[in-house]
Amino acid sequence: QVQLVESGGGLVQAGGSLRLSCAASGRTDSETSMAWFRQAPGKEREFVAGIGWSVRATHYADSVKGRFTVSRDSAKNTMYLQMNALKPEDTAVYYCATRTGVVLTGPHVYINWGQGTQVTVAS
Repeated sequence: QVQLVESGGGLVQAGGSLRLSCAASGRTDSETSMAWFRQAPGKEREFVAGIGWSVRATHYADSVKGRFTVSRDSAKNTMYLQMNALKPEDTAVYYCATRTGVVLTGPHVYINWGQGTQVTVAS
């Protein structure tokens, strides 16, 4: 079992930046991939970005490519999401999640989830 805690959300003006963190505790190993998802009111949860734990291969949704950067610090068991050039449509609750295996975009294949952190981008 892996416990995940997100932090770093908040209110920012359009064009601004935020950095989210996801601290993992419990069993993580070289087969664990981590990902960020987001869910806006009335919408389905969608994949944002993900990173392999050992290979560090990164994946991004088209909507955030060039603006968001996912990274991780193995020593701290923490994943980050640097979000730049934020837009109002980025407003959502952001969740981190883990799974055993490669990064996939479907939320249903992720086993462990954090409680989420709210990101609000004002126009």
